[in-house]
Amino acid sequence: MKRRSLLALLIAASFVSNLAGAAEPMVIRLSTTTSTDNSGLLGWLLPVFEAKTNTKVNVISVGTGKALELGKNGDVDVTLVHARAAEDKFVADGWGIDRRDVMYNDFIVAGPSADPARIKGGKDVLAAFRKIAGSGAKFISRGDNSGTDIMEKAYWKAAGVIPAGTNYLSAGLGMGEVLNMAAELQAYTLTDRATYGAYKAKTGLEVVVEGDKSMYNPYGIIAVNPARHPGVNYKGARLLIDWITSAEGQARIAAFKPAGQQLFFPTAK
Repeated sequence: MKRRSLLALLIAASFVSNLAGAAEPMVIRLSTTTSTDNSGLLGWLLPVFEAKTNTKVNVISVGTGKALELGKNGDVDVTLVHARAAEDKFVADGWGIDRRDVMYNDFIVAGPSADPARIKGGKDVLAAFRKIAGSGAKFISRGDNSGTDIMEKAYWKAAGVIPAGTNYLSAGLGMGEVLNMAAELQAYTLTDRATYGAYKAKTGLEVVVEGDKSMYNPYGIIAVNPARHPGVNYKGARLLIDWITSAEGQARIAAFKPAGQQLFFPTAK
């Protein structure tokens, strides 16, 4: 009888242990841009996904260049970024697979209310950059190889201006920190609208240039190629990709409206 009781206890303990193991959430490592994190979008999206799929998403929020580098090194399972040329190269070089469009927002030029370069209300970003350079006004650059930094450098090149001197500061920081710097130094900066919205009240910076078609800012999600890094969680990556591009995920993105303003617009097909 004692042996039977002991056996029953062992079986029950094993069953409980198996249940506990089954309940452990799957960990998914996501590298992404500071804009998705600083804006509050990830805090809005991920808890819903995690609860639905019994997963835990560990987020590394950096510039797009670093986010893709983490994928290239196999340090993450999936990446959500906004620099299409760099994304296409990442896939073409065999580091990523299953890229999908997710959403877009837009870039704006933010600056102090005094507007020393007299560019407020403009819709031509190249003309605005030329005026900023010619006025001697301060400009803070991300300087971190992020999607925003890549776009800013492309604008300067297209404008025919090589920014230099003490009024052009390369911060090597994330978007939120750069916005704080711009406010402190009464400087201009290029920013995505979502992060600007999250920091507007804190910084007091104003939107001075917006609406240029070249300021369109699309985001894509890419799984790290398991053929290159067999240890990555490809199953988890696909779970996140499939959910964020599903009708539910896309509706959740559209419903993200801090202070009543929609900051991201879904584009998955």
